[in-house]
Amino acid sequence: MKKQLSLWDATMIVMGSMIGSGIFIVSSDMMRQLGSGYWVLAVWLITTLATVAAAICYGELSSLFPKAGGQYTYLTEVFGKMTGFLYGWSLFAVIQTGTIAAVAVAFGKFTGYLFPELNNAEALYQNGSFMITWMQVLAIAVILILTYINTKGIQHGKVVQFVFTSSKIIALFLLAVGGIYLIKQDYFQENLAYGWAAFQNLKGEGWTSISGTALLGGIAAAMVGSIFSSVAWENVTFIAGEVKNPQRNIVRSMVIGTSLVMGLYLLCNFVYLSALSREEIAFASNDRVAVAAAEKLLGHAGTIAMAVLVMISTFGCVNGIVLSGARVFQTMAKDGLFLKQAIPNNKHDVPEKSLWMQGIWASLLCLSGQYGNLLDMVSFVIVIFYMITVLGVMVLRWKKPDLERPYKTFLYPLTPLLYLLIGTVFCVLLILFKPQYTWPGFILILAGIPIYYLGRKRS
Repeated sequence: MKKQLSLWDATMIVMGSMIGSGIFIVSSDMMRQLGSGYWVLAVWLITTLATVAAAICYGELSSLFPKAGGQYTYLTEVFGKMTGFLYGWSLFAVIQTGTIAAVAVAFGKFTGYLFPELNNAEALYQNGSFMITWMQVLAIAVILILTYINTKGIQHGKVVQFVFTSSKIIALFLLAVGGIYLIKQDYFQENLAYGWAAFQNLKGEGWTSISGTALLGGIAAAMVGSIFSSVAWENVTFIAGEVKNPQRNIVRSMVIGTSLVMGLYLLCNFVYLSALSREEIAFASNDRVAVAAAEKLLGHAGTIAMAVLVMISTFGCVNGIVLSGARVFQTMAKDGLFLKQAIPNNKHDVPEKSLWMQGIWASLLCLSGQYGNLLDMVSFVIVIFYMITVLGVMVLRWKKPDLERPYKTFLYPLTPLLYLLIGTVFCVLLILFKPQYTWPGFILILAGIPIYYLGRKRS
């Protein structure tokens, strides 16, 4: 792999992969779960702490293993090939490809907001509940176009990432900062006036007070949205083999990128809580809370501008995830844990076949219509592997204390312990109160075990 990516390029990949469609919609469901501006902000703050803490911890591992494969490599080095494979298997089956599919479909849906005829068009094919719509076709076209662009070399993918990431960062910043000055009626104090006594919506029939265990379940369900909006920053570790001075630049890009994105997310939520009432946030049409806020601030022109921003955001997000994910599957293939066809680079020094395998599977997930169901469990599965990786920092400190570490985790061991505490509470609450978000993830991970042994036996 040629070292072609600078610190700036790596930071653009971190930020571009994180900012997709989540920040524009998930706060609506979070308000329905919690009913209080205090709790919505609290959940976002907890997610911010966890995300930045995890990025700091990953920095130590990235400095020790500065090569392609990233998180897969860390897990394999610390816990062995099976753990690495189970992560790579989950990544290919749903985490990476399911996210690509979901964000690409979000691009299609917001395109339909600008061009209603796409929404109103008849399905191209329908058989019972299965159908193929123009939205899905558009999503697949985005995936295949970006896959093709990335087969032409890392420089092409880098240019696309820079253009779309910088565009959406500027637009998000203008929305957050400019929106503060455009607010005509400020609902912020009213939304916070509900205090820490959480509420939960019941089938659109009004708000009812909840407390105790029900509140904990609501917090866990709300965090599914905030965590899903804040993942994929680790994608930059997948392409460490192509980053200049990876021992320093990978950790810098992760910490800078996650901090800036989470700061933008908090500003956006401040605008939502200031521009919209509790009911307007909770019941925004199709959960498009950002569009509802933009309409309040700028009228119809605001909704058009927001739809365009989401299209830019989702397009850039898909590109960042497409660009980085294929490197993991190539590294797995070199270890004998994935299809060997994924190993070779093309004449542009990129794993072309691995890119197409990823793109085709993501396209099939678009056609299946099951990406939404798969993503219900993505946050849980991702956090499980985040926790195992963060734990790996502590395990490696214990096993190999004398290993030379170009970068050491800031405030160790408090930082990894903080993430492990937040992650454990999140997962336990989901298991207890929202099992529908968890058991499919367990099944997915466990399904990789016989596949691993079958692959080992064949090899």
